[in-house]
Amino acid sequence: MARPDLLARVPPLPASGGTALPAAIGRRDGVRVEVAGQWLTSFRSSDYLGLAQQFGVVNALQDAAARDGSTTASPANGGRHAVHDVLEREAAQWLGYPRALLFGSAYLANLAVQQALLGEDGDVCVQDQLNHPSLLDATALAGARLRRYPHLDSEGAMRQLKHAGEGAAMLATEAVFCTDGDAAPLRSLALVARLQEALLYVDDAHGVGVLGEHGAGSVAAAGLGVADVPLQTVTLDTALGGAGALVLGDAHVIEHLATCARPYLYAPMLPPALAAASTAALRLACRDDWRREKLGELVATFRTAARTRGLAMMASEMPIQSLSFPSDSHAQAIARNLQQAGWWIETIDAAASGDGAARVRVRLSALHVPAQVQALVDAIALARDGLQSGTVLPVAATV
Repeated sequence: MARPDLLARVPPLPASGGTALPAAIGRRDGVRVEVAGQWLTSFRSSDYLGLAQQFGVVNALQDAAARDGSTTASPANGGRHAVHDVLEREAAQWLGYPRALLFGSAYLANLAVQQALLGEDGDVCVQDQLNHPSLLDATALAGARLRRYPHLDSEGAMRQLKHAGEGAAMLATEAVFCTDGDAAPLRSLALVARLQEALLYVDDAHGVGVLGEHGAGSVAAAGLGVADVPLQTVTLDTALGGAGALVLGDAHVIEHLATCARPYLYAPMLPPALAAASTAALRLACRDDWRREKLGELVATFRTAARTRGLAMMASEMPIQSLSFPSDSHAQAIARNLQQAGWWIETIDAAASGDGAARVRVRLSALHVPAQVQALVDAIALARDGLQSGTVLPVAATV
């Protein structure tokens, strides 16, 4: 019997000879980036607090690189450095958790948590319908059953847990969802988890540094702690402008992950230089409340301008702001037009949005200024109007 050819499942390259790879940034200067020789004002970065190029962070990176080099090994092969311990200790103190464990990425962190805790017969992981793929993949890796509830619906989570049987249960959610910037109802989910004897696990990729007192994140902003959310993951590549992720929890749980979670033990540690840079960024994020205050002002500027121009906004008070459009072609045409004019924004396909509409997504940074935000909204509205009228799309210059 002939077996199927796995390579035959790979689709051919586009006839145009183009590539599906994301555009590569050549150079960066604040919110300005060079892409294919063109300088653009970027609204695509998750560098919410503007720390990625802050001189203190860059200096910490350079000093550690000169001292420790650029490579590292896995924890199982002696890859831990003292700078990793410092980052974990300061992050735990900042976020109000007993211990933290550093991973090379949030994807690895999510895989590790579920692989280390789930997998016995009857175990289930109940998740929000729009959770990040890493959370969904982690359940498959762990060998647990996956049950999904409607987006932001804590009553739906309760129903799924009630009918999940008597095995161990985890309730997993993003704190802030990256498509629209909307927030999970963490307090009601914590109540559901307690009533159903499930462990609540929160992935706070986009809330840490932005929400809560001194930027302590979504869990703190909701008035919750380790008793309510025994495990949470925070990323270092969003508001902290670095790389990697941290899992936080009680000491015995973190020790369990460190000794048995394969995505931790056998993946390379974050290079010491990046850990040093993230430690410097963490200190600034905790200290510089003005960065969060400016973000709040920019969000208000965007939403006021978008409302004035009649753009269909999604409900979000975060630096992730999404605008709804009828189809992928609408959103993509607007993005192409804006890029020609020097603006760089993202689109989200309708299939991934959860409501059947496409998105133009804007990410704000403390490095932006109000005039740029206002001009961007004006450019989006002009492009929309040109598309609706069927005329050549207008081009609006960047600020």
